[in-house]
Amino acid sequence: MGRVMKDIHPKVEEALDTLNLNRAARRRLLTGAGLVSASAAATALLSACTGDSGGNAPAAQGGTAAAGAAGDFPATPQWKFTLVCHVTTNPFFTPTQYGAQDACALLGTEFQWTGSRDSIVAEMVNACNTAVSAKVDGLAVAVVDKDAFREPVNKALDAGIPVVSYNADGSRDDKGTARLAYVGQGLYESGYALGQRALQQVDSGEVVGFIATPGALNIQPRIDGAQQAIKDSGKPITFTAVGTNADITKGLSIIDAYAQGHPDLAGMLAVDAGSTQSVGQTVAKYAMRGKGLKVAGGFDLVPETLAAIKDGHLDYTIDQQPYLQGFLPVLYLYLYKLSGGLLFPSETNTGLLFVTKDNVGPYQTTKTRFEGSDTAQKVVERAGAIPHA
Repeated sequence: MGRVMKDIHPKVEEALDTLNLNRAARRRLLTGAGLVSASAAATALLSACTGDSGGNAPAAQGGTAAAGAAGDFPATPQWKFTLVCHVTTNPFFTPTQYGAQDACALLGTEFQWTGSRDSIVAEMVNACNTAVSAKVDGLAVAVVDKDAFREPVNKALDAGIPVVSYNADGSRDDKGTARLAYVGQGLYESGYALGQRALQQVDSGEVVGFIATPGALNIQPRIDGAQQAIKDSGKPITFTAVGTNADITKGLSIIDAYAQGHPDLAGMLAVDAGSTQSVGQTVAKYAMRGKGLKVAGGFDLVPETLAAIKDGHLDYTIDQQPYLQGFLPVLYLYLYKLSGGLLFPSETNTGLLFVTKDNVGPYQTTKTRFEGSDTAQKVVERAGAIPHA
């Protein structure tokens, strides 16, 4: 006997009418997917009407869908959004670019990826000013300095250009801009969590925290948080923050030398991808696990870090979902434009997930755009229960 369909939201009926489905297909969609809400209807329309529209173009080129209407949205100009990054070629931001590209393909917009290769703030400011002069439709900025971006963001807002920050958001006590919202990890909180996790394995001794660019506000709040967590514990632990280098090779040599000069380290932490990778390599090189090192951990999901976790040289790393840091700014800027400013961008914490030896496997074996390890569009299947508290 067929399932009874009832309480179908009017928007669902409207959505299905636009798809020109036959009676059987219409029934399968409703009974199989349970589309009884307006939000589900919108999702169905987007899925049915967009398809694969340039999603596999190189991310830096800002692949887009055809201009016009996306899903059930009205036709719009092909709005252009500019994302300003502090390290444009860093592989950490590959999934961020894919996220922006995929959002543009979905919504019929385009984006430009620009900024600085080497975290030079003046170059980023110039990129912001250039975007404002070009009258882009929206701007997303990694606010790695609490003073430098105030004026260019004000210029954008005064020109009617919406601005969000992503990945970095000024300092903890001074956001540094009048941006509409921040999309990214809670940086101080994630650093605090890094320190708290280390305290599960360390009761005393010397712990070092490595930071590639001291003072840069995408990572300085993390080192501050880790240091505060250790201080708050009251344990007899000496925490030392050590600057490395944005160049991974140079940073590795600094970490290597520090390890040789401090053979009795109880813990080695890092607050950026390059330093975390180098900590794992140094722990392995000197077999530090057999020499009293109790904990080693850091941030991000570069392949070398994941391998070090699997091999036991690192205990954990923290994932901040960089894909969402590209996808959501584009989505928020689009909705702001579409709604005439009524849909205000939301403060969004992209999360804090510890990756350990227990759950590192899928990160190593699954290649996806979401982690920046593949260019192909694909559905990633999973099975089994979802872990929960």
